[in-house]
Amino acid sequence: MGRRSVLKALPLAGLAAAGWAPRSERRTRATASFPQPAVSLPRPVDGAAVTEQVLDVRFSEVAVPGHGRITTRAYNGAVPGPTLRTQRGGVLRLTQVNGLPPNPPHTGEHNIPHHPNSFNLHTHGLHVSPSGEADNVLREFAPRTAQEAATGGPEPRYTTTIDIPADHPAGTFWYHPHLHGSTAEQIVGGMAGVIVVEGDVDEVPEIRAAADIVVCVGELKVEDGAVPAFTSGDWVNGVPSVFTVNGAVNPTLQLRPGEVQRWRLVAATAFTALRLDLTGDQGRLTLHQIAQDGITFPRTVALDGLELAMGNRADVLVRGETPGRYELRAEGLPAPLMTVEVAGDPVEPPMPLPTALPQGRPFLDEADLTDPGASRDVVFHTDARVFPGAFPNAFRILGSGATPAAHPGTDLTRDPAHGLFDPGYVNHTLRLGTVERWTVRTDESLHGRNHPFHLHTNPVLLTHRNGRRLDPPVWHDTIGLTGGTPGDSVTFLVRYEDFTGHAIAHCHQLQHEDLGMMQTVEYVGP
Repeated sequence: MGRRSVLKALPLAGLAAAGWAPRSERRTRATASFPQPAVSLPRPVDGAAVTEQVLDVRFSEVAVPGHGRITTRAYNGAVPGPTLRTQRGGVLRLTQVNGLPPNPPHTGEHNIPHHPNSFNLHTHGLHVSPSGEADNVLREFAPRTAQEAATGGPEPRYTTTIDIPADHPAGTFWYHPHLHGSTAEQIVGGMAGVIVVEGDVDEVPEIRAAADIVVCVGELKVEDGAVPAFTSGDWVNGVPSVFTVNGAVNPTLQLRPGEVQRWRLVAATAFTALRLDLTGDQGRLTLHQIAQDGITFPRTVALDGLELAMGNRADVLVRGETPGRYELRAEGLPAPLMTVEVAGDPVEPPMPLPTALPQGRPFLDEADLTDPGASRDVVFHTDARVFPGAFPNAFRILGSGATPAAHPGTDLTRDPAHGLFDPGYVNHTLRLGTVERWTVRTDESLHGRNHPFHLHTNPVLLTHRNGRRLDPPVWHDTIGLTGGTPGDSVTFLVRYEDFTGHAIAHCHQLQHEDLGMMQTVEYVGP
């Protein structure tokens, strides 16, 4: 067999070894009273493990337990969309149907909301191609035009094919629309779903024995039973957020004393960072973190609390201790995200936790830097009340690679291009095979304002936060930076690998992204 044939055969062998159907059934039994998204599993197609899924997008009436019924853009009429399970070396083959109404006319600036009924697909955190019909966020999946809709033309269908590398880390990822100008409005309507890449960490005996549970935290903006149009800069603050877990408000999860469950925590929030803890009248339940942003740690880390910026994921193991009622809460939110009831017959002896893990990706260090004296410097910066109209604030990315000003030598705080997204400008040219150091900071003075930095295609190794070295460092694809005096600063190392093409770096507070806090990166050959 040739190398390509061998790699295609590996996922099929893994399907048999992992016992897909029995594990799926066990997950269902373990979480019968706790909502879980629909699941799409891989199957053998032409020698490869292929996960095929139609994602039908249209306005749907969706029941949100604990809140009521809402009308929103949704994947397959549900919030969140189906969980896509695949394996290293597998394929995601997705067909997206745009059943939304025609877009309203838009002839203005591209860094304000527009085309609310067009979308595309970003597989957030996957190390896959950003080009062609893969993880290409520069595509547009447009609805029918007004004329096509009036004459009964067919709803357009778009294809996305994601080839997962055979050495891809096993872990938790997610998907969401990413068309500039419509991203925030669609995600706060519930357009999001989880991606699971199965692999070595799932075969660790203590993890394999645990129920595998998706905990997808969503942030809905609902007014009069619908998601209001993004028509002003006050939109975020003017509409209260409804926080859900797997599409329900404060669902309840059952956990037996001594039982260990694996939670795949996904912060599918557009605007709000989550500082989580799990507490109750009987004290606190420890979160044993085993992965960050889809990359497994070398060992389990026991935490009393966990911080997730918008877009982050964390895999944690939770063991039931003293019987009682516990709540998963996020700092600053008035109500719990979910309730955990530790009850029932104890598991004797208590299920163990792993002491060592198959590290998902080897660390980099400064010795790997291609040019040790060089560093890319990125600054998240806001100029308030500088533009006329409904969107007066300028959300800029400054520093090395900043988009040039339209009017150099004048008042740059009011410049309509300086540091703002320009789809025709490449801010960073990144050469495959090189390792670089980036320093990213925010000059926001408001502590409550968070600018998570997200780089598409390649994960980054966080080595320093606010000048302090992390030991060990931690792989991320999204890093939260909160404001203050001074605001947060982070340093990371990144190796550009495998894929060429245009991709994106941006703030994952998605209102800011839609308003211009985004840059184009181009991965080029060595």
